[in-house]
Amino acid sequence: MTVEAPVTPHSPVDRLRPWLEARLHPVSDYDPQSRTLRSDFDLNPDLEGRRAAHALAPAAVLVPLVPRATGLNVILTRRADSLTRHSGQIAFPGGRCDPGETPWATALREAQEEIGLDPAFVVVSGLGDPYETVTGFCVTPVVGFVSPECRLTAAPAEVAEVFETPFGFLMDPANHERRFHQGLDGQRRRYYAMPYQDRFIWGATAGMLRSLYERLFGEGGAVSPQTLRPAASDR
Repeated sequence: MTVEAPVTPHSPVDRLRPWLEARLHPVSDYDPQSRTLRSDFDLNPDLEGRRAAHALAPAAVLVPLVPRATGLNVILTRRADSLTRHSGQIAFPGGRCDPGETPWATALREAQEEIGLDPAFVVVSGLGDPYETVTGFCVTPVVGFVSPECRLTAAPAEVAEVFETPFGFLMDPANHERRFHQGLDGQRRRYYAMPYQDRFIWGATAGMLRSLYERLFGEGGAVSPQTLRPAASDR
């Protein structure tokens, strides 16, 4: 009898896709109040006092997965240098939800505005755990499979670059570095970082990827302890 190999982030898409869909939150019974809230504070419990006292602003991002000959890739963006907030940082396409708008509608709308992704080329597979940012947003990651035939065009006012990163790399806990930077007040802020080639994926984007890994593949028994390292000098 042939024993089928376990599903991993490097598995063929025809095996990986149903695995993901079975472990994501379905859009059919969307209820943000019933979900586990992940946050920037997970690595910074000593900063709990800085949590927003008001209601979090709803937002959503698209986690676009595109099948390639070499495996599954994740589409990411580098934010325009001219933006006043988070300029030059790596991000998913996304933004604040309009009143009455579902997270998946927001994610698809923002992806079309930012990178020219036609929603007709996206099939939404499910939702990740909502993620609270230190800036007071509750971000819902919307995971969608994107047709390789799509053509993307970055909106220069918002996006400097659109690129792809291997899903297997992002879902490998060995690549989830834990770093910190020292604030002006002397407190350390810890964050996940996933450097890939010449790109530095960190902060909320890396935190959401880490959360997605934990939902899809669990902590993994082979994870070796990671040393908390100071941030790069330019971070």
